[in-house]
Amino acid sequence: MKNITLLFALSLICFTACKTKEPVADTSTRRELPQESIAEVTRAEINFSDQETWLLGYFNRWQLTSEPHSNWFLPGYDSFQPGTEALNKLLDINSDDLTIKIIMGTWCPDSRREVPRFLRIIDLWQFPVKNITFIGVDNAKLSPVGEYEKLDIQRVPTFIFYINNIEAGRIIENPKTSLEQDMVNILTRNE
Repeated sequence: MKNITLLFALSLICFTACKTKEPVADTSTRRELPQESIAEVTRAEINFSDQETWLLGYFNRWQLTSEPHSNWFLPGYDSFQPGTEALNKLLDINSDDLTIKIIMGTWCPDSRREVPRFLRIIDLWQFPVKNITFIGVDNAKLSPVGEYEKLDIQRVPTFIFYINNIEAGRIIENPKTSLEQDMVNILTRNE
């Protein structure tokens, strides 16, 4: 009987000791956060390494301006000012037979830095968005796109320029000089 009582007491202690208590809210100091603060908290909590945030395969430019990607895309786009001299040279280049593939990872800091800048240049150049193909990759640089392996992507972002469907050059991960100058160099064969 002594053993049963001891066993019962130990069981009772174990079951009640592991129980967590619900926190009691102190409503006397509670205040509503302004919407801007909520947005800042949400922005700070986004983990772009989380696969649920990735854009994989073909996607369109406007997906970058939607949550959660707008949190990095819009500030990067709005704050970038390309070099005037290179941009003026770019404006003189005929883009009629030009197409571009942008291969990027929304999880990748380099992609999140360079793609908004690249698209800012594209817009100032007035290059038609319909001539750009966006391809999202995972962190192994793979994408569920047919014949993707032929692109031989090792690092992202990779911007591939095609003139008359023939590859003219690439900007891989970081520009050699600047995005706009590298574009001019590729498109004028001065790479």
